[in-house]
Amino acid sequence: MPVDESLRTAADLRARMRDRRTVRMFSTDPVPDQVVLDAIAVASTAPSGAHQQPWTFVRVKDPAVRRRIREAAEQEERVSYAGRLGDEWLDALRPLGTDDVKPHLTDAPELVVVFEQRYYLEPDGTRRKHYYVDESVGIAVGMLLTALHLSGLGALTHTPSPMKFLGDVLGRPRNEKAFAVIPIGYPADDCVVPALVRKSLDQVLVTI
Repeated sequence: MPVDESLRTAADLRARMRDRRTVRMFSTDPVPDQVVLDAIAVASTAPSGAHQQPWTFVRVKDPAVRRRIREAAEQEERVSYAGRLGDEWLDALRPLGTDDVKPHLTDAPELVVVFEQRYYLEPDGTRRKHYYVDESVGIAVGMLLTALHLSGLGALTHTPSPMKFLGDVLGRPRNEKAFAVIPIGYPADDCVVPALVRKSLDQVLVTI
């Protein structure tokens, strides 16, 4: 790529990503199917330990299943906000205005539940170890969020804890562990987001 084109591309990407926000208030309008498929395909290009690609993306469009996920998530969140999170974590969350009610899980037209494959399960039941699973899946999720934003969709990284219920509700095999629930959709007409201030480049960059 010529240098001038590289500079333009980098500046455009930086400007577009500066507008990215986490969305918690979703429209129920459906989203283009192919946009979500392409975003997941982008996420699947992420680097992974030993190129083992230890991820599974489960799209949940069925309203009844999303309702089950919300009910289970809110049950865990009630315990968390009642004290399981601890005072320090609750204090950190307070400026965001979050609580144990999670309408985004049913308002958003679909969820993508990302599972990490702790190990590979051969057809005969033999296990094969995966390496750098958390790091690999975390990078893939970041690429998914980027692709969704650049495609005009809103998203939220939701990590109710514990998340075992997701594998149970979605019938995932024993080698998979839920990593994140990502509601996807258009922001609601009355959507608001926190007035966050991001750290400047000189606050996060060290050049040696």
